[in-house]
Amino acid sequence: MNKITIIGTGYVGLVTGVGMAEFGNRVICSDIDKTKIKNLNSGVLPIYELGLEETIKRNIKNNRLSFSSDVKESIIKSDVIVIAVGTPEGENGKADMSYVLSVAKTISKNLNDYKIVVTKSTVPIGSGKQIIDLINNRVNNQNLFDYVSNPEFLREGSALKDFLWPDRVIIGTDSEKAYEIMRNVYRPLYINTNPIVHTSVETAEMIKYASNSFLALKISYINEIANLCEAVGADVHKVANAMGQDGRISDKFLHPGPGFGGSCFPKDLEALLAISEKNNVKMKTVEAAIIANYNQKQRMVEKIINLFHGDIKNKKIAILGLAFKANTDDIRESSAINMINSLNSHGVSINAYDPIANNEMAKIINNINYFDNLYDAVNKVDAVIIMTEWNEFRSLDLKKIKRKMSGNILLDTRNIINMDELSAQGFVYDNVGRIKK
Repeated sequence: MNKITIIGTGYVGLVTGVGMAEFGNRVICSDIDKTKIKNLNSGVLPIYELGLEETIKRNIKNNRLSFSSDVKESIIKSDVIVIAVGTPEGENGKADMSYVLSVAKTISKNLNDYKIVVTKSTVPIGSGKQIIDLINNRVNNQNLFDYVSNPEFLREGSALKDFLWPDRVIIGTDSEKAYEIMRNVYRPLYINTNPIVHTSVETAEMIKYASNSFLALKISYINEIANLCEAVGADVHKVANAMGQDGRISDKFLHPGPGFGGSCFPKDLEALLAISEKNNVKMKTVEAAIIANYNQKQRMVEKIINLFHGDIKNKKIAILGLAFKANTDDIRESSAINMINSLNSHGVSINAYDPIANNEMAKIINNINYFDNLYDAVNKVDAVIIMTEWNEFRSLDLKKIKRKMSGNILLDTRNIINMDELSAQGFVYDNVGRIKK
């Protein structure tokens, strides 16, 4: 049984720790935030993720998972140390490495015997060498550790599933010893023939950025195709469906909408662009994806203004969905933020409802009305805007909504509402890239 410490109990750290415990390892999830650790020990999770709470309980019961605010002691007790702290966007789009380097310093002070230092945090290409040099400069015995880059590919809303049944696991290291130990950490996947890919550290770091950036490019591309569909009278659903049947393209991430958000894509695109500029390599496609995503968010605002024929001042609008995607409470870079701020600037009164993310949004926006029930949120509003593809929004009682509203305008930025039903109920509506009935 491998003894592992995860440093950082945010989205990546907590899911990684729970997943590695589920694989049969003994895991300590450690964090300097004592309140967060106290809450975790009391069963209060800092994030919402499907299946996470039940899996945590099971692994605590089986003595494979624990939580500690004593980071130093956790390091000493373990053989594998996983860095899973944040790398927020810093100056000029560069990833802020301060948290990662701080953890690396703490590790260097507590190398009581041989350990593997693993980075799960998304870090710029070349960060592995920086971490290795930092630790080497602080310890006398350079045989006390090996370094591994082990990037994560977790989709919020299905992160635990992605960890337990991954498409691939990347293990970037120059040490055969470290590689074999990490293979053993992921032993259930190896037994089940899930692909475990051994690369250099730099290659592993690049795989992470290249993967996320490509998916972001794909989203921006289909959003622009949707916009062109509107102009020429084509239906983006049928276009995307036909494209997705081509094995070279696949249907994943071909869903038009209000622009991508979350903790990864926006930040990783900016970081990759900063890396490319540092190395004098032009990445015009990445630049275009960033611009296209900004434009798409603005286009959604223009759509609702156009539905009111330009006159939205003093109107009352309900926003349904605040999280950047369904099945998470994460509102980072959510398109709903841009929509709310833009409507506020036009003098619009806003009601908001999200099944999970109300509290998170209220931390940054407090001048709108939050509701715990979507049908209360739409009461006496002039328009409804669907911003997140929650399942409960796919089966709205449109007749009831229309009856409760003062107006009849609906903007479906996720294309989840049947247009025939909207027409039958007398809604004036718009969506993204579809032929209007």
